[in-house]
This record gives sequence, structure tokens and C-alpha cells, in this order.
Amino acid sequence: MPLFWTVVILGALIFVHEWGHFLMARLCRVGVKTFSLGFGPKLLSKQIGETEYVLSAIPLGGYVKMVGESPGESVSEIEKEIAFLYQPLWKRSLIVLAGPIFNILFALVIFIFLFAILGKPWLLPKIGEVQPASPAAVAGLKKGDLILAVDNDFIKTWDDLAQKIQKHKGKVLTLLIQREKKRFTIEVKPEVKSLKTILGDIVEKPVIGIVAAGEVKIARLSPWTACIEATKQTWITTKLTIITLKNLILGKVSLKLLAGPVGIVQLTSHQAEAGLAALFSFAALISINLGIINLFPIPVLDGGHLFLFAIEAVRRRPLSLKTLEITQKIGLAILIALIIMVTYNDVLRLIHKSPLP
Repeated sequence: MPLFWTVVILGALIFVHEWGHFLMARLCRVGVKTFSLGFGPKLLSKQIGETEYVLSAIPLGGYVKMVGESPGESVSEIEKEIAFLYQPLWKRSLIVLAGPIFNILFALVIFIFLFAILGKPWLLPKIGEVQPASPAAVAGLKKGDLILAVDNDFIKTWDDLAQKIQKHKGKVLTLLIQREKKRFTIEVKPEVKSLKTILGDIVEKPVIGIVAAGEVKIARLSPWTACIEATKQTWITTKLTIITLKNLILGKVSLKLLAGPVGIVQLTSHQAEAGLAALFSFAALISINLGIINLFPIPVLDGGHLFLFAIEAVRRRPLSLKTLEITQKIGLAILIALIIMVTYNDVLRLIHKSPLP
């Protein structure tokens, strides 16, 4: 069952990515020879018009083969009008960029569906633990207290509470508390501390020394509100993905946290056990990661093509065939090295029974 959900999710994300390339190529009037879901031997194929639609044996990728896509490919005079490499730079860039953009838009659609149909989970501002000798303990806050308002501003979620504490930057706060059936106010002065984030950065943050109880409420959202919240969630997830990848490159986060195919199967299994909402949220996260990673300036990835297009724009002439072949080999070598590394991480986690990232 875990393998089934992994194939379904990865297949959907790859389809969306390649469909983005395909649709933009069609819009730009570039001929498409093959649209393949998967690599390797063909399992199924059907010719419709000029395009062959293929389902291949290895479901770990896909591709769109366009007319005149490969450097040095023989193209007739008639085909030049629809050949990829004979298109203006802006058209080629749009075709390449469409894949990653479709992945991010797909995540947005998933979040809209989740929030509109299943509702959005809110972490309630309820205290699960009060740290000893903390400002909260000194003020008299207790486990089980529900914080209703901060300085007369009513709050609904734990995030609302955290934002209010950050906004006041260490100033005295007046909290409206509900304890069992009683309501009363408590004043608390946050303490500014140097804290290490999950990404390894040291930040100065005002805290009062409480931990969330972990109680969640599902909020039913109107279609319009679901669209707004989904857009926010997509932006936050995309931003966090970029920051995480940047810190991986800078060495602030260990590369051991990267998961390969085996790790993705395990993660998918855990999410499937948690329910459809968790599984779809995980799919949205993977879709955003796929879109962002594909924008890396590594030859053979979409970002690598865009990087070469940028060089072409500066030079005002295409790169030589030999240069393109060398960059493709370098990019392929980098990808193989990354695959080996993440697979090695997966094997080590299985041997040592380490937790997933």
C-alpha cells in the first residue's frame, strides 16, 4: 500500500510538471513528438495527431520530446517553424518555466481542495505546558489555560498568539484567559531569548515559556476564504522550502536530512496512515519541492536550461554544440551523485532505524 500511494503521488506530480511543458509548447506552437509519463521501456502508447502519448515502465520521471529540441538534431526547413531551438528566447524560456510553475499551482489547487472540502486545521491557543521559572509561570499561567485575547485583540489560533508576542517585542501583555468556566486577565512580560531555529539560525525572540497543548479545531471555510488561505499556505511552504534548500547549500543544515526514493516511500506511508488530509498536504509539499528543485541552475534540470538561456541572451548568440554537450554531462554527473547520496542516507536510516527527516 505505501508503494501504491507513492506511485500515485509521484505519478500525479510528474504528470502535472510535464503537462505544464506540453501545454506551453502547444500555446507557443512548438511541435511535440512524445509525451511520456515515466522512463524506460514503453508499457502503453497511443498516437494522437503529431504526438505519441506513452506510459513507461519506470515511474520516477517523465519527459516531453519536442521537435528540434536536441542540439545538432536534424530539422527540415518545414519543421523549423515548429522546432524548439528555432523559437525566440522568450518562448523557449516560457516552455521550460511552465513545468515548475505548474507544480506550484498544483500545490495551490490541493490546498484549496483541502480547505474548501475538509476545512483548515487550526492549532488552538491552549497551553499544554508551562516552563518552570518562565514569565508565564511567574504570571500564574497554568496547563490547560485557553488564551482568548492579547491586549483586547481576540485570537483564534496558536499562530495568532505567537505573532502577538513577537509584535510587542518584550512589552507587558494583557492576556484574557479561560480556565475551566472562569474568565480573567493576566499580565505577563515576555523574555527575549536567543533561540536556534529548525534551520540552524540563531534568532532573538520574545517568549513567555509556554508549549501548545496540541488541540486542533477544523475550521470550515467558504470557497473564497479557502482560496485566500490556500494562497497563503502555498506562499509560506514555498518560502520555507527555498530557505531550507539555501541552508542545505550553505551547510547550515546537514545533507543527512535529505531523503531518497526509500525515504519518500516511508514518508508517504506515514502520511497515508494519518488520513487523506495529511496525505494530500504531503503531496502539495512534494509538488512545491519538485518545482523549486527543478529551478536549480543545474544542466539537465529546467533551471539549468534557463541559466543557459540567460547566457545566450547576454552573448546574443547560442552556445556551441560542444559547450552544451559538456554542460549536459556535468549536470547528469551532479544528478547521479545526488541520487547516490540520498539513497545512501536512506540505507543508513534503515540500518540504524533513525527517524525520517
